[in-house]
Amino acid sequence: MRVRAASVAWCCLIATLVVGPAGACRTRQEATASHDMEAMDSTEQHATLAAEEAMGRPVPADPHMTLTPLRPGSGSDSTRAAAIVAQMRAALGKYRDVRVAQADGFRQFLPGVPQPVYHFTNRRWALAEMARFDAAKPTSLLYRKEPDGTFVLVGAMYAAPGIASFDQLDARVPLSVARWHEHVNWCVPPRGQGGRWRDTLAGRPVFGPKSTIATPNACAAVGGRFLPRLFGWMVHVLAFAGDDPHVIWGAGHDHAHS
Repeated sequence: MRVRAASVAWCCLIATLVVGPAGACRTRQEATASHDMEAMDSTEQHATLAAEEAMGRPVPADPHMTLTPLRPGSGSDSTRAAAIVAQMRAALGKYRDVRVAQADGFRQFLPGVPQPVYHFTNRRWALAEMARFDAAKPTSLLYRKEPDGTFVLVGAMYAAPGIASFDQLDARVPLSVARWHEHVNWCVPPRGQGGRWRDTLAGRPVFGPKSTIATPNACAAVGGRFLPRLFGWMVHVLAFAGDDPHVIWGAGHDHAHS
């Protein structure tokens, strides 16, 4: 399914909206999340569009993305996963009408930019999610746009602080069912030099997720700014895209489900 492959890439588009200004963050976790979001501000649209394109290549060899390891499945994990989907469908089904989502505070990110899947983010829920997981209150709702302009609800995106451990992520969404992902090791142009996104070296982009540069020293050598981690952990759950677990939990990553 097309939405499955594209949806994860656009999670990075939402990063700057997840927490908001650094001054709004009080706890250590929230401050860390705010640092992640500020990185998004610096990369601007060039980075977000590049990240979408980067998802077209195999994830396992990608030096710019980290996936949580797939854990062995269990009956309790399957039960938890089914409960998450059931809770999502019960609580979020009303947002099939995007106008209801907008009335409840969800705002479309980059409304003027064509996207494979559109994020509508609730800032208040996003901030709260740095300290808790509630399947009924995701950071973002995910929509596909039909040719006639109609938005079709396909799922939701959940976020967690970059400092979260695997066990903490597993407590939110079982790691035997879904793989959280994190964007890492980006070399980006210095602030104020957005035109350098077009720089190439040996036919490859110098900056962003298609670059071969993935270390601080290599980034410094091209006059770039190294971002070891951009946005914190994210996971997409396409609870409204069908009943196949590979569609619901796959989110474009090549892995099996128990």
